Amino acid sequence: MTIHSEPPFADPPSARAAVRSFRGRLASGVTLWTSVGERRPAGLTVSSVLVANGTPPRVLALLDPLADLTDALIASGRAAVTILDRAQPQLAEVFAGTAPAPGGAFRQAAFADTDWGPVPAGAATWAGVRLESTTEVGWSLLATCTLEHVVAGGDVEPLVHYRGRYPRLG
Repeated sequence: MTIHSEPPFADPPSARAAVRSFRGRLASGVTLWTSVGERRPAGLTVSSVLVANGTPPRVLALLDPLADLTDALIASGRAAVTILDRAQPQLAEVFAGTAPAPGGAFRQAAFADTDWGPVPAGAATWAGVRLESTTEVGWSLLATCTLEHVVAGGDVEPLVHYRGRYPRLG
């Protein structure tokens, strides 16, 4: 339950960066990246993702260079990338760090261990990737990964992020 129609600490429209307004108008699928670093699993909600077909196929993502997930991905060289479905906005918010997560983010849902990282139990579509390279791009880290494993099941509506919300497709 909330009493605000907008995030209470958001900058007023006149003070917002034009690039953020431009980026916010691009509808993006919401993915959950997970990896197991040196100590424990880490995860991050990522919407800046591109899949490039080729030999081998690659997955590119803009990651927060200060995120635990980024450290875990660099340490292990692997990650699981799950396309979240329409029923998972709360999980997206938890891993984005914008919703409370009593006991930690990985306690907010059931997860299955894979060779690449934890995947939400019953996930219809996910991929296992191996880190190929990283490059600093603006305030982000561009992670280029090779696609090693794909599970593409079910006909589930993906979670889409647009202008700070999760609208339905169609």
